[in-house]
Amino acid sequence: MAEPQSLPQASPARWLVVIIPYLWMVLFFLMPFFIIVKIALSDTAIAMPPYTPVFEGFSALGDFISQLDLENFWMLGDDPLYIEAYLSSLRIAVISTVLLLLIGYPMALAMARARTEIRPTLVMMVILPFWTSFLIRVYAWIGILKPEGLLTLLLQSLHILGPDEQVHIYQTDMAVFIGIVYSYLPFMVLPLYSALEKLDGTLLEAASDLGCPPWKAFWRITFPLSLPGVVAGAMICFIPITGEYVIPDLLGGADTLMIGKTLWTEFFGNRDWPLASAVAVLLLLILVVPIAIFQNQQKKVV
Repeated sequence: MAEPQSLPQASPARWLVVIIPYLWMVLFFLMPFFIIVKIALSDTAIAMPPYTPVFEGFSALGDFISQLDLENFWMLGDDPLYIEAYLSSLRIAVISTVLLLLIGYPMALAMARARTEIRPTLVMMVILPFWTSFLIRVYAWIGILKPEGLLTLLLQSLHILGPDEQVHIYQTDMAVFIGIVYSYLPFMVLPLYSALEKLDGTLLEAASDLGCPPWKAFWRITFPLSLPGVVAGAMICFIPITGEYVIPDLLGGADTLMIGKTLWTEFFGNRDWPLASAVAVLLLLILVVPIAIFQNQQKKVV
């Protein structure tokens, strides 16, 4: 009778490959998150840092529970400002993600169907804006969209606008959408291109031979097979857009309300770190659902 073979032992190098990502997650996500939760459960104080220490000096479970202060979280539900900021952020993120998908999908499809030798050049053109500072690119849109900016001068030179007319887009929600779509477009195009490039062209040829019109072949073959890229691009864009601060602060007006601007105001303007931390914790909890959807979709792809 043959002796049972023992399972191969994992080498230390393989364990190291597994441990490093988890260690990175613990150090740069879980630990900062627990610090933010700790601050959110404290009270505001005139000190540096501007909050009272919690989870210190107790030796029993009762002392631990007595130090929990959920007042900051209750305040988020009582004050309509924060509710409106969350809803406005989600609205802008959803609309921006839809616009990115409508613009990015045709671009990715054209790149995937281009000749093989020019595809690397097209990909390079998509990522080329990353070679310039994000802040500089957003500031450039101020010069384009402001009333006396380049867009107004262009439309006046084409006689679309009169000499005394101006474009009033700057410091509006439209300017925020333009800045977000411009800044996040590569994050939508690249996952879509990666999914569409792997598409088997013979499927479309077979559909054409069977008399399927191109538009029907797109909805029956191309789009369903590209759904992993759609989900990945949508999640990669939606999640950071929800907490975006720079673009609404520079291109938006006083009426542009997003949770990122609210966070900055509470942290640095009002110096209410506990309340700002509660806002950040709730924002993270709101985004857990799309993150879970994204991870589930990635597992299906693998």
